[in-house]
Amino acid sequence: MSVSLTESAARHVAEQLQQRGKGIGLRLGVRTTGCSGLAYKLDFVDEPQPDDQVFESQGIKVFVDAQSLVYLDGTELDYVREGLGEAFKFRNPNEKATCGCGESFTV
Repeated sequence: MSVSLTESAARHVAEQLQQRGKGIGLRLGVRTTGCSGLAYKLDFVDEPQPDDQVFESQGIKVFVDAQSLVYLDGTELDYVREGLGEAFKFRNPNEKATCGCGESFTV
């Protein structure tokens, strides 16, 4: 089981953690919502949870709860700039389809 960050994503997370002035890493998870059933969620981690799996990628600790890991195994998180916008992009090999608005996915 693994979850990873691209160099661009790791650099962005490190900058955000530095600006926050606290935090030990990034939490990736999923929640039930949207047209397709699941949506990604991101948050900074100040304290790990007991059921967290911890991965280190590009010098950043990535925390994933046990329930989300089933859906996120093998996912690579990237940070991209497209035109005037910038955002995280999930490359999840478990995704079977996404909704038309791009906010949710199904496995």
